[in-house]
Amino acid sequence: MTFPYPYMNGRLHLGHTFSLSKAEFSVRYHRLKGRNVLFPLGFHCTGMPIKACADKLKRELETYGYPPNFPTEEEQAPVEVERDIIPKDKSKGKKTKAVAKTGPGKYQWQIMQSLGLKNEEIKKFANSDHWLEYFPPLAIQDLKNYGAHIDWRRTFVTTDVNPFYDSFVRWQFELLKARGKIMYGKRHTIFSPKDGQPCMDHDRSSGEGVGPQEYTLVKMKLVGKPPQKLSKVKSAIYLVAATLRPETMYGQTNCWLHPDIKYIAFETTKNNEVWIATRRAARNMSYQGFTAVNGEVKVIAEVTGMELMGLQLTAPLTPNKVIYTLPMLTIKEDKGTGVVTCVPSDSPDDFAALTDLQKKQPFREKYGLTDEMVLPYAPIPIIEVPGLGNLSAVTVCEKLKIQSQNDREKLQEAKELVYLKGFYDGVLLVGEFAGKKVQDVKKDLRKYLVDRNEADTYYEPEKTIMSRSADECVVALCDQWYINYGEENWLTTTQGLLKNIETYHDEARRNFEYCLDWLHEYACSRTYGLGTRLPWDQQWLIESLSDSTIYMAFYTVVHLLQAGSFRGEKPSPLGIKAESMTADVWNYIFFADAKYPKDSKIKKADLD
Repeated sequence: MTFPYPYMNGRLHLGHTFSLSKAEFSVRYHRLKGRNVLFPLGFHCTGMPIKACADKLKRELETYGYPPNFPTEEEQAPVEVERDIIPKDKSKGKKTKAVAKTGPGKYQWQIMQSLGLKNEEIKKFANSDHWLEYFPPLAIQDLKNYGAHIDWRRTFVTTDVNPFYDSFVRWQFELLKARGKIMYGKRHTIFSPKDGQPCMDHDRSSGEGVGPQEYTLVKMKLVGKPPQKLSKVKSAIYLVAATLRPETMYGQTNCWLHPDIKYIAFETTKNNEVWIATRRAARNMSYQGFTAVNGEVKVIAEVTGMELMGLQLTAPLTPNKVIYTLPMLTIKEDKGTGVVTCVPSDSPDDFAALTDLQKKQPFREKYGLTDEMVLPYAPIPIIEVPGLGNLSAVTVCEKLKIQSQNDREKLQEAKELVYLKGFYDGVLLVGEFAGKKVQDVKKDLRKYLVDRNEADTYYEPEKTIMSRSADECVVALCDQWYINYGEENWLTTTQGLLKNIETYHDEARRNFEYCLDWLHEYACSRTYGLGTRLPWDQQWLIESLSDSTIYMAFYTVVHLLQAGSFRGEKPSPLGIKAESMTADVWNYIFFADAKYPKDSKIKKADLD
């Protein structure tokens, strides 16, 4: 039985207890059935959190002395937090936003005090090694009090403070590299600008399991009169929309903007073009080679969506020679670019919003729109979907009796139906790939657009990710060592093995398949934190999840190496020293065809 080894930046909490109880109940059940059950548990210390907390304490001591004399809350600038205000009577009114002033966050010293630690003890935590000595014994004591049936002879901590585990991980990575599974180069990865390095799961305060989302960045060129703030720009100006459905660009009728969102026009490296998007999207783009200086956005002007209403654009693939910017109030600032293409034939949201504008003249007048910008545009048949016809969004909206863009629940239902069937069963009716299934041409169509300079490839996190240093992460194009999980032979072998695994539930199998689909090039190195150094490039540390993929195998031998000590401080039961655990020794232990290394200082009987 294995349980994900807990991270040692504090005491175990109720979440650990809840999850561990599933393992514990299973262990006891199988023991009652007369089976031999092995339940070991180690402690994870690799990564950024411990190092970040230790360094934070160190800075607080340097800044505020010992014991630290922190400024009062009145002396510190309040932090503004946006909160939902929910009406008392939920049947009336909608949630609104309000900005509340809160006090500053706690200092690390105060967090340690809240754990019941005295100042003299807290001071020791400025050394990251102290965390590895202090918390694991408390975790063991708590689990013994809980009554867990764990074999404590097999416990250990990770990182290079434990030379046995360190050699185990180095052996693993040398093998992966020798087999061509580890590569070096520029790859898109979740990145914390504040920390200056990739931000993997254990380095996040929110967004665990969230990866980069790939978009097609569709470029719509401004051909009419530009807004006043951009009247002096000589370069070509484009509104850029991030879409997951490039195949629907054949059916564009207009471009959506939120009238109240603030957009920026900024300089790019793409033929000196000026692009318009949200500031958040531009920040992401600046780490992907779209701006002259990595991480810097040169802003020409800030404009509201209202100032951009009624602009004349040309857009790729659509038969409409000119389209216009129109208002959509459901656009969110925390996803995509804030610029959205409108395809009413295959998007229920777009069909409902366009229909609202066409029906309501006061709505058009409010945003300074003329009839010619809205009324002539109708859904264009571009994809045939079995059972839904060639205007699937129109069909489903009529079927569900959707009256307006405010029918949010019905629209969500419509969207799920149209998008799913459109992707898996839809056949293109127009363009270069007419007659082919949507799912088969998506990548080819993106390349077609990029090659014509009508689109680009853009990444951003699937959801908001905050690092433990309170930084909103971006997707960056980084030089890095990465494990090439998407390599065709490796992936095909893995998918074949999955078919023969009993997953007990379809949802579990789908989760495996989904993971294999996106887990392609995974950054396995960083420059800051605790861990094992890459054997062939010592400036890099092995990332905290990458050193944890086969640690279960370490449980099978650790008791003979460390005898229940955290870092091998007790003598090995077999008298083995960590420096004797060479790659050949690990090969002999784990590979059936490996020969006993003649030059080993460890007796063959002990290795056997």
